[in-house]
Amino acid sequence: MTWRTRNLKTLSAVSFAQDAASELLYPILPIFITVTLGAPVVVVGMIEGLAEGAAAITKLISGKISDGRARRPIIFLGYLLAAIGKLLVALAFVWPIALLGRVVDRLGKGIRGAPRDALLVMDIPVEDRGKAIGFHRAADTAGAVVGPLIGLLIIHFAHGSLRTVLWIALIPAVLSVFLIKFVKETAPPKRVDASAGHGVLPAELKRLVLLMGIFGLVNFPDALILLHLHQIGFSTFQVVALYALFNLSYALLAYPLGALADRIPKHRIFAGGLFAFAIAYIGLSQTDSKWISILLLLVYGGFAACNDAVGKSWVAKIAPNDRQGSAQGLFQGVSGGAILIAGIWAGLTWGEFGNLPLLISGVVAIFVAIALWRDILKSGLSQ
Repeated sequence: MTWRTRNLKTLSAVSFAQDAASELLYPILPIFITVTLGAPVVVVGMIEGLAEGAAAITKLISGKISDGRARRPIIFLGYLLAAIGKLLVALAFVWPIALLGRVVDRLGKGIRGAPRDALLVMDIPVEDRGKAIGFHRAADTAGAVVGPLIGLLIIHFAHGSLRTVLWIALIPAVLSVFLIKFVKETAPPKRVDASAGHGVLPAELKRLVLLMGIFGLVNFPDALILLHLHQIGFSTFQVVALYALFNLSYALLAYPLGALADRIPKHRIFAGGLFAFAIAYIGLSQTDSKWISILLLLVYGGFAACNDAVGKSWVAKIAPNDRQGSAQGLFQGVSGGAILIAGIWAGLTWGEFGNLPLLISGVVAIFVAIALWRDILKSGLSQ
């Protein structure tokens, strides 16, 4: 059986279009909120934290309800809400409307994420799921490279109009909704009675989720990283270009790291990603050099690839087929809920304590990375 299934290709195209839309919007959103709408910096952290929190809750719910049910309608609803959310942001004239739009957008992400990830691995052998998810994440992130580049062109020709960029972002968002019609619904595995001791989520998975939840408490939204770059002297145009560069690093690494996770212990790869996170965050906290900041952003792309491609493939291999949705929902939901808390505390302390949030996050990441590298939990995470 080939791992390059129809659904993998179609859902990769869907994700490419949606991420192009999201990343047209995302790198300019902190500047749009603080400069155009006049909100304080703490609002950026609050908006992104609440948005990720909304996504986290819906991931937990949608993943669980998608097991044993048709997944395509749930995925369609998720992408539709994402398009509506982007429309609200484009219409915003005060920051609470931007908050509402961002939350609706992330609700859509939460609804579609776990069912989509479960559906795309359904017909793929377990031993090939790492490269399959790596392929999907690479396609998804390629959209995140194209989106900001299109944004740069729009900013140039629209004489710096951020709102024009927000309106253009609706085009690929709507395209992603249309492409869902080409997704093939596969019969989900019959759910096993968990009360009989079968089909429950493995303890190994729960321990992994717990550890990633702890790390998530210091993994605040990337919007604050972009705001930091703007604050040390990069222009809006340059921030968008740097975000495209970050996503290029992410996209190029996602597939090889996912494929590598099929061959060597995943806890070592994931630990390497956390070390990259620590280097990037601690480095950014200690320098105002633009060139060093650019290099650190490329290192940060390595973390993003590990976090997404390796993390999701790890879950896909551990979880039983009849609980793929629940497993992905739990993993993504707990991580997203932790990011909600991270976004709030980092936003509140950002202006008062300078770059201290970056330093704290980097140090905590080192300890979590060491825990994973040495497998000190003795819980079979290396399998």
